[in-house]
Amino acid sequence: MRHLLEVIADDTAQATAEYALVILGAAAVAGALIAWAGGTDVIKSFFNKIFHQLMSALG
Repeated sequence: MRHLLEVIADDTAQATAEYALVILGAAAVAGALIAWAGGTDVIKSFFNKIFHQLMSALG
């Protein structure tokens, strides 16, 4: 019975579960951002602006 109580009270996997939840939350936010940016021309205009600045800096 004592061993069972020790197993129940053991929280060594708690940090792993917390990290997994944080990663899932970050993936959800990234997915929402990608879905929003994919529906607009934000990414295309961003990369076009960077490309034009690089080309003008190179001459």
